[in-house]
Amino acid sequence: MSELSFEQMLEDSVKTIRNGEIVQGKVIDVKEDEIILNIGYKADGIITKSEYSNDPSIVLTDAVHVGDSMEAKVLKVNDGEGQVILTYKRLAAEKGNKRLEEAFENQEVLTAPVTQVLDGGLCVNVEETRVFIPASLVSDTYEKDLSKYADQEIEFVITEFNPRRRRIIGNRKQLLVAEKAKKQQELMERIHVGDTVDGVVKNVTDFGAFIDLGGADGLLHISEMSWGRVENPKKVFTVGETVKVMIKDIKGEKIALTMKFPEENPWLTAAEDFAVGNVVTGKVARMTDFGAFVELAPGVDALLHVSQISREHVAKPSDVLSIGQEIQAKVVDFNGEDKKISLSMKALEAPAEDAPVEE
Repeated sequence: MSELSFEQMLEDSVKTIRNGEIVQGKVIDVKEDEIILNIGYKADGIITKSEYSNDPSIVLTDAVHVGDSMEAKVLKVNDGEGQVILTYKRLAAEKGNKRLEEAFENQEVLTAPVTQVLDGGLCVNVEETRVFIPASLVSDTYEKDLSKYADQEIEFVITEFNPRRRRIIGNRKQLLVAEKAKKQQELMERIHVGDTVDGVVKNVTDFGAFIDLGGADGLLHISEMSWGRVENPKKVFTVGETVKVMIKDIKGEKIALTMKFPEENPWLTAAEDFAVGNVVTGKVARMTDFGAFVELAPGVDALLHVSQISREHVAKPSDVLSIGQEIQAKVVDFNGEDKKISLSMKALEAPAEDAPVEE
């Protein structure tokens, strides 16, 4: 035996390792419940499945292969059978804690998969270290069901770091709020009153619809949905549909929208369509004691005064007319400046024959 090999054997024979020491090894065997490493010591190192990962579903033979190099931490130099017990997950957790501490101090944006969905929030793993994201910090809006986040990769920042108490808190809401503010600023710099833009219906109420313009929401009031009359916005709009709207007004962060496009204004041709003397057809839209308002076209209403309904005496419009009834009348007055039109049904009636005179 050569002198060199003897010295090498001597060096190997006196090599020592201690509990807590980090060792480098090469995988020489992988079993269902343990990994065996050659760590250059008189005994091989053993990593049990529970000391490899906290994930009970992990398959060691898929995760680790013979010939892989691994770093591990010594738990016991001698387990009583001459084997060295190692841990991979605890060393990874220590590295993970260090990584998270740096991310916390630098407010770094992290990306990690969701490993668990709880009633109170989400759990993500960063290098074998568990981070909890409370439900209130998952989104910038209330979300009752968090199951959609299962197995998804999400971005977050660490807003609380206390590994001694095992309290490491992630915050996704902070990123969403910041992103929303950025998009809102960009949108406000881009849009102007009078611009026509596309938006997505986000919510529909009895008084209007909120339209997502891609950075901020605008309100499309029920009175601005059409040149005509809209009774129920929920019958006109569906959440998620894309609509074309015009910016009517901007006050601070509030954006007012309209779908009354100027080029579609029915009063542009009203003077010709409803000139004095024209016989028109319309529907009774609403009634008062003094007359009925008749819709001649979407956005164009005319007044049929009670005295103009018939040559016979009519006490009130509802005695002879009903909402939605189609009538024919003659235009007797047109005021385009004030957008007022007067109708007469009486003018279309034949005058009553004079009664015979007695001798």
